[in-house]
Amino acid sequence: MTSFTAKVIDPVGLHARPASVLTKEASKYASEIKIKCGDKEGNLKSIMNVMALAVKTGAEITIEANGEDESAAIEAIEKAMKDNSII
Repeated sequence: MTSFTAKVIDPVGLHARPASVLTKEASKYASEIKIKCGDKEGNLKSIMNVMALAVKTGAEITIEANGEDESAAIEAIEKAMKDNSII
């Protein structure tokens, strides 16, 4: 398992646009990828799961990947989040 933790800086939190960026990137990988915020977690490949978490600005999230391409997945998701000013 590979993971990283970051603070959400998007002014509106993980609303539809950043959630779609994350799910699109996560869906490129075979690994199981989860997003955790507080005591809640969801499948990062499901936009409904991500939006249901209602992640607000300033919240700390953890992205975990488990599978054959977990390292590449985590690296790409973290880059996508930085490139889109989500974290």
